[in-house]
Amino acid sequence: MGRGVTWLILAVAIVAEVIATTALSRSESFTRLGPGLLAVVGYAVAFWLLSFPLRVMPTGVVYAIWSGLGIVLIATVAWVRHGQRLDAPALMGMGLILAGCWW
Repeated sequence: MGRGVTWLILAVAIVAEVIATTALSRSESFTRLGPGLLAVVGYAVAFWLLSFPLRVMPTGVVYAIWSGLGIVLIATVAWVRHGQRLDAPALMGMGLILAGCWW
């Protein structure tokens, strides 16, 4: 598997996890079928895709990128779609996460 494909799979895994987490918050403790199923399927797809970069990249690096970008994207989705407020410490923290993932 080429380096570019590995990074693409990791990116798609992160997006699947963000979709699953967003659905999980809307599932009302799995009492709503649609969001609950989307959460389960989304996490299954995300973890399956995550297994591919773990074959060729260090676990710590993969998990740092996975969790860091997941945090930033989920917070962004919550802000854009659900009007959740992001205060200065949250924005600074997300900036540091992005900087850590970049370097």
